[in-house]
Amino acid sequence: MDIVILAVVIAVVVLGALGGLIVGSRRKKQLPPPPPAAPDITVPPAEPHVGDEAETPREEPRRTIEEVDLPDGSAPVTVEEPPAEAPEIEIPEPTAGRLVRLRARLSRSQNALGQGLLTLLSREHLDEDTWEEIEDTLLTADVGVQPTQELVERLRERVKVLGTRTPVELRTLLREELLTLVGRDMDRVVKTEPEDRKPGIVMVVGVNGTGKTTTTGKLARVLVADGQSVVLGAADTFRAAAADQLQTWGERVGAHTVRGPEEGDPASVAFDAVKEGKERGANVVLIDTAGRLHTKTGLMDELGKVKRVVEKHAPVDEVLLVLDATTGQNGLVQARVFAEVVDITGIVLTKLDGTAKGGIVVAVQRELGVPVKLVGLGEGADDLAPFEPEAFVDALIGE
Repeated sequence: MDIVILAVVIAVVVLGALGGLIVGSRRKKQLPPPPPAAPDITVPPAEPHVGDEAETPREEPRRTIEEVDLPDGSAPVTVEEPPAEAPEIEIPEPTAGRLVRLRARLSRSQNALGQGLLTLLSREHLDEDTWEEIEDTLLTADVGVQPTQELVERLRERVKVLGTRTPVELRTLLREELLTLVGRDMDRVVKTEPEDRKPGIVMVVGVNGTGKTTTTGKLARVLVADGQSVVLGAADTFRAAAADQLQTWGERVGAHTVRGPEEGDPASVAFDAVKEGKERGANVVLIDTAGRLHTKTGLMDELGKVKRVVEKHAPVDEVLLVLDATTGQNGLVQARVFAEVVDITGIVLTKLDGTAKGGIVVAVQRELGVPVKLVGLGEGADDLAPFEPEAFVDALIGE
């Protein structure tokens, strides 16, 4: 019995020992490994970010706002700008010098009419067919119906009285009759110097495309070449760049240009131009007016208003109508409409070279009863000159 009890005790002890070993091994598996020791690493210096100083700031003395000198406003700060280059002022060609060159050009381009008439008049027998050809030649040259009939009648009478006709006699005869037709006794002086006051006032009118603004600029050159001071009024406010164009012409010869806002009141610009001309003591004020289609009644009314407003300063001395010589009889329609609105005192014929027909000089003078005072014979700056009947007729019939 004792042996059995001893065996049981031994078995219990053995089982307890085995259970303790099993529990201990399980606990050892569940415990985490101890953390490794942290390595000794040197931290690199941080890189500077945007706005950081590249080096450690040093202590510097600082001033308070009371210690800072502020401007008191008595001396305004001025910013010096580079001086603008003044446009180079040109010296226009004298009137006398340009006339010689223009005569030669007119002679080369306009003698078809005269030569055609001389050829017809030189025929041995001047029958009715020949006289009809003479009439057709004159009408084709835009002389007009009434002036043509008058000239043919006078030529008939003089040729009949003359009898035999040498080339020299025919040329002399034709020259005299054409001079009578053109009008050698008309006053063709552009009135820019009134006796009782300064400045003289000149309005330039016409349809767009006739060279109106360019003619105004060229006329300024003619006046400056004659020793007069000029103020330009850019009253054509309805056409884009018209004021710029006129100002460029003025700057070339040292003429001041008065202008207003685009599509502004033309009468106001014209009024200010005359006022400026008085203040500057200028000799002449040239006013470039609007020139839209002559069929627009509103524009015609505006043109009359410009003249009335300007005359609050002083009477207008000249109203020059610019016509394109190549438009022929259509130019006469334009002339009639403008003459109804303002009193035209003189005509400027542009583009009288090339395809222009010289007879328009006679027709427009007869239509308006006013003289052609200036002619333009090219695109050059100095291709505008006073109209001379003798030089014009000599150019028509040739030397």
